[in-house]
Amino acid sequence: MTKDEMTVEERLAKAKQPGIDAMILHKYYGGKIEVVPKAAVRNFADFAVWYSPGVAEPCKAIKQDVENVYSHTCKWNTVAVVSDGTRVLGLGDIGPEAAMPVMEGKAMLFKYLGGVDSIPICLDTKDPDKIIETVKLISPSFGGINLEDIAMPKCFDILDTLRKECKIPVWHDDQQGTATVEVAGAINAMKIVGKKINEAHLCLVGAGAANIAIARLLLGTGFNPKNLCMVDSKSILNLEREELKDGFKQKWEICEKTNGAGKTGGLKEAMEGADIVIAASTPGPGTIPKEYVKLMANDPVVFVTANPVPEMWPWEAKEMGAKIVATGRSDFPNQVNNSMGFPAIFRGTLDVRAKTISDEMCIAAAIELAKCAEEKGIHEDYIIPTMSEWEVFPREAVAVALKAQEQGLARLKLSRQEIYDRAEFMIKRSRDLTAKMMQDGFIADPKNAY
Repeated sequence: MTKDEMTVEERLAKAKQPGIDAMILHKYYGGKIEVVPKAAVRNFADFAVWYSPGVAEPCKAIKQDVENVYSHTCKWNTVAVVSDGTRVLGLGDIGPEAAMPVMEGKAMLFKYLGGVDSIPICLDTKDPDKIIETVKLISPSFGGINLEDIAMPKCFDILDTLRKECKIPVWHDDQQGTATVEVAGAINAMKIVGKKINEAHLCLVGAGAANIAIARLLLGTGFNPKNLCMVDSKSILNLEREELKDGFKQKWEICEKTNGAGKTGGLKEAMEGADIVIAASTPGPGTIPKEYVKLMANDPVVFVTANPVPEMWPWEAKEMGAKIVATGRSDFPNQVNNSMGFPAIFRGTLDVRAKTISDEMCIAAAIELAKCAEEKGIHEDYIIPTMSEWEVFPREAVAVALKAQEQGLARLKLSRQEIYDRAEFMIKRSRDLTAKMMQDGFIADPKNAY
């Protein structure tokens, strides 16, 4: 029986299996990451070098010139994954402890896909001022900060403040990271259905951090703001939504810049005539009635990216005539998930010691990501590369690093080849190290958990 011949019950069972396995394997491994030495320990005399008394010399060198911290410590390759647990996946405000499995998973992806060391830090506060203060206080230990799963609208102000006041790059992956990959997917989806991006009509379902950033990057890539319509839980964003002027400035900016047709109403009206729907909304299924797909333009494209369950099951969208369907899950075709973005973007950012991560750097990553898939041969079930295509990540890192240099944001000036060689080495090293640890039994065989 092929996957197209599977019953609905079989499809649902398949979709639920990762959660069943996760409950077994998370407990089996007792977490997904650990800290191990990377410097040689030939004998105990080496600790006179790595610790007292020898360590005093690099300390003094850093005191003399703080930039030396990048060459004498792990700061150059270490990122903090910071969350308050207020908007975790599609689970909502579940608290910092319950957010830990997600942040650990993020750290694991950082290392395996980008060669970036990262530490999950879940904060026991919801106060945005305390979150800002804490991140600023810990920033000397890190080369970058990845904000994660922080509720809106405070996530916008937290990010904006930290980007202004921190000396290291800070980004919110639910904004820029998600947007990067969605834009890459949208670029190639439009190519497959033969529609020009500046003429395509877009419907964005949900007006949270992800979709607001997606809208911004889509427009920066060449999509027409007049052809973009965003709808939240109340109605379509338009100039009649005056309550947003003072209460939610990011949404009000969308009202001012988009919806040239002056659409009103709700989800149904927003989807009418759309060439592509990008949903980053409440997990489903059923958040988007499948019948609404029939209201879209010819050869409709549907991105239903809520996790852990998409707003509509992919097979439902296909039944209603969707030409291309993408989700945020790895167990369906066309995963448009930020895992294809943040590891490589931080790799490129760290390797040139960029001061921030600009939207232009993200767009450069999106364009390169789309290009990598196009070179391989895009089709309805392959609009962007998958995580298994490791060679994509160094290319994406190069695009980011070069854009940072072009914008004057990089502390280091490296050639394209130097950037590529460094990124390729770090990423390949991480993958080879994991394989070697599995081979030698330092990572236990997951089959033993069952």
